[in-house]
Amino acid sequence: MESTATEIRAAIAAERRELADLLDGLTDEHWDSPTLCGGWRVREVAGHMSMGFRYSLGRTALELARAGGNLHRMTDRIARRDAAALSPRELAAALRENAHHPWKPPVGGRAAALGHDVIHGLDITIALGLGRQVPEERLRIVLGTVNPRTLRFFGADLEGVELRATDLDWSYGTGTRTVSRPAQELLLLAYGRKLPAGPSTADRAGDRLRPE
Repeated sequence: MESTATEIRAAIAAERRELADLLDGLTDEHWDSPTLCGGWRVREVAGHMSMGFRYSLGRTALELARAGGNLHRMTDRIARRDAAALSPRELAAALRENAHHPWKPPVGGRAAALGHDVIHGLDITIALGLGRQVPEERLRIVLGTVNPRTLRFFGADLEGVELRATDLDWSYGTGTRTVSRPAQELLLLAYGRKLPAGPSTADRAGDRLRPE
């Protein structure tokens, strides 16, 4: 059954509060540790997660123009700048204090806004080996955002690959190769991430599907 707008808003608020609590419990070493976002430490990921709350539409447009219209270049520059300017406490507070902020990406609506929080939260928690499990109802909402446009935008090459969850009744794609992992790990693969080596097993199906 499709989630309602009210349910998705509640899921977003809960996810942000939980991630803020998690960030508040990290050590200085954790904050400077790498994540699944290439080239970003926990600091940069946390800064990026709250960018939509702290930057007006006009300021965002100006930053995009300064980056020559390149969205990835813009978000990278802002994340690095904010990571240096804001303390860990301020970065965590930005999530908690904006739990109900209506920000959403240009494409995808509220479900994509939840996906933004969930994916970047996993970028942090999986890289740090914290073992956090995203609640099933939130995972199902974000799994519903996986589509060809998402794959293209995040550079996930799933040609000839079927993703099959081992803990939920969910699969995506068709092909001769099957990647079987917990749903939240498959979600990261669909969003172009490379997973660290771990207990999960998956068929080798390209660089981005290969544990590293």
